[in-house]
Amino acid sequence: MTDERRPVRVALPNKGRLSEKALALFEQAGLRAQFRADRALLASLGPHFQAIMVRAADIPEFLADGAAEIGVTGADLVSESGRDLHEVLDLGFGSCRLVVAVKDDSPVRRAADLPSGTRVATSFPGITRRYFASLGIEIEVATVTGATEIAPHLGVADVIVDLSSTGSTLRVNGLREVDTVLESSARLVASPSAMTEPTVRARVDELATALESVLRAQAKRYLMANVPRDRLEDVRRVLPGINGPTIVDVLDDDRWVAAHAVVDADRVYQTISSLKDLGAEGILVTRIERLMP
Repeated sequence: MTDERRPVRVALPNKGRLSEKALALFEQAGLRAQFRADRALLASLGPHFQAIMVRAADIPEFLADGAAEIGVTGADLVSESGRDLHEVLDLGFGSCRLVVAVKDDSPVRRAADLPSGTRVATSFPGITRRYFASLGIEIEVATVTGATEIAPHLGVADVIVDLSSTGSTLRVNGLREVDTVLESSARLVASPSAMTEPTVRARVDELATALESVLRAQAKRYLMANVPRDRLEDVRRVLPGINGPTIVDVLDDDRWVAAHAVVDADRVYQTISSLKDLGAEGILVTRIERLMP
């Protein structure tokens, strides 16, 4: 039984880009990590949460063992651990793929074409064994902790299973992707036992809502413009917004109204161009801190 007075423990990566992105996201959601010292492993995240800074690869074990109730780590690391964790939210950053790659001059075009007995170098032995078992191929795994790309050139392995974002590292090292094993990104995950305790579950939901509001806002912008009143139907098509644009009368001027709407960030320039074609003036675009559905 969890002590209701104790903050919910959140396991966060202690270094690297995952750590930087996670801490920044939590701060944007109003949960700034307060460390007592530069290298402290514990930090306050406000009155209801406490951060535990550990290796990203260890976070699934911390959750499974009850050392933390919720954590942020890569989906690839959760899968590799084999632990049964509850995925709460895809945080979107740290996107990559775990791929099967062979040397450029290999005749292999698909992982399924590899013969039994193939030696595979990887730092994800669990995922790799399960993947090739699903293909009905018996393999020999060479577990490595770094520089996986060099293994085929040194005769350590015939094939590798490794993380790739753009594929450029593989190409530079004379390797070619033949299959994607899984797609990964940072995830907010919780221990199943924590999700069965009402108090903890309420805190987890509260945290997920706060983080999701920031993530949703990152993809949107708030746009305001003065538009001709007689072009409102056209404006409605340009600014659909969430539930249509908000229209406000401009004081002492019957010809103009102010249109406000939330728009997609990646279409702002097109939206501005369309509004200008309709005669809009005074267009202002701002970022949104949080956005609830």
